Amino acid sequence: MKIEKSKGITPTEQRLSSLCERTFLKLWSWPNLCKQDGNELCDLIAVFDDHVFVFFDRESRVLQDAKKDISVTWPRWKKEVIDKQIKTAKGAEGYIRKGLPIYLDKRCQQPFPVTIPENPIIHKIIVAHGAADVCKSFSEDNVSGSLAITYGDLKSGLGLPFSPPFLVELEKDSPIHVLDSSNLEILLRELDTYADFATYLNEKERAISKYDLLLYCGEEDLLAHYFLHYDDNGKRYRIGAEDENVNLLYIGEGEWKDFEEKGLAERRRIANKESYLWDDIIQKACQHALDGTLGGVSPLSPDNPVMEMAKEHRLSRRELSRIMIKAANEFPKTNQPIVKHVCYMQSLSDPGKMYVLLQLKCPDANGDWNREKRRYLLDVACGVLRNHFSHIKTVVGIAVPPPKYTSQVAEDFRLLKCAEWNAEDRIYYDRENEKWNFFKNARLFAKRVVDFE
Repeated sequence: MKIEKSKGITPTEQRLSSLCERTFLKLWSWPNLCKQDGNELCDLIAVFDDHVFVFFDRESRVLQDAKKDISVTWPRWKKEVIDKQIKTAKGAEGYIRKGLPIYLDKRCQQPFPVTIPENPIIHKIIVAHGAADVCKSFSEDNVSGSLAITYGDLKSGLGLPFSPPFLVELEKDSPIHVLDSSNLEILLRELDTYADFATYLNEKERAISKYDLLLYCGEEDLLAHYFLHYDDNGKRYRIGAEDENVNLLYIGEGEWKDFEEKGLAERRRIANKESYLWDDIIQKACQHALDGTLGGVSPLSPDNPVMEMAKEHRLSRRELSRIMIKAANEFPKTNQPIVKHVCYMQSLSDPGKMYVLLQLKCPDANGDWNREKRRYLLDVACGVLRNHFSHIKTVVGIAVPPPKYTSQVAEDFRLLKCAEWNAEDRIYYDRENEKWNFFKNARLFAKRVVDFE
């Protein structure tokens, strides 16, 4: 069944939708959802695993009136664009936690097709438009026009002793993230997988909880701080000082600008370029699911190979895409009518997950046979891989016609959940492999990959 999905109503909502489709991919990003009374729940929801990202997009031009005093227009703008949305965000969180119905349309005829997990981790995000130009001109020290943000225990009076224009004070309990036109795009461009975005927000929320006061001059500056502080022991980026006695964290103006000017951001983008092959494969399957033309289990199901692929962070997608491109280039040139080529790939996101890429060249005259045979061989290859690596809990299979011989792309996917693996499974796949000799080539080897940028 075809699913009709909003693209956003206002220009800023449409921009938000476009950015989120790139980060969360098409099936996990949904604009303009409604409550059971037909009123809008939020401007966009992205749901993946245990995480629910709830976005509220608001614009006001109150600050554009140059004739009025900034001390008058700033509180009005902040009340309309931020304060009211904080209240709305808290209401939306309560609605979601109660498990009440969510719909794609105001007439409540199209139920939201994604299952909200029990006890979800909810991230509330406000995107505030209309302050950048005035903010930038307000002070010559302001680099990008981003809002300064501080988190503290406001109820106990532990916030700042003053509240100047273009600084937003937020409560550290159940934190709400406030972005603007500029740094929204930076965040969703640089953290453009569900895993990378969720990891950043989790680390930020950890820092908010840890410090009595967290103050930064722009979300992009906090992001630069995050990228520049890698914990080798924990194998993760972090926010904050190593000194556990520090109770206040301040990130100054221009951190992101320096990060860009030193070429660090550009190096990341260049290194990531090949990795978007992985995204393209997932997005194609997502579009088929939206169009109602996808065979097999929907990617919206928790037990689906496409969803497993979408869990990979950008660094992992980098290496997986490189291996796929190399395998496509190395497919043998031959006149033989039937040729198979298989490679195995380790997920860098999950040590218990591996991938199988199968390329199968078959006679063009018998397309149905090609597809069925490919699915069967893919299943065998996945099972044989599990027989060789007992630590694996999940195998994802991807089968395609070799790009060297056809421009037509028709992927098949296989998910093998194999934490439990009995003797019957092992015997079956060993027996089937006697015909195909997967994983028996003496030239096969394992390569350990270390990549960081």
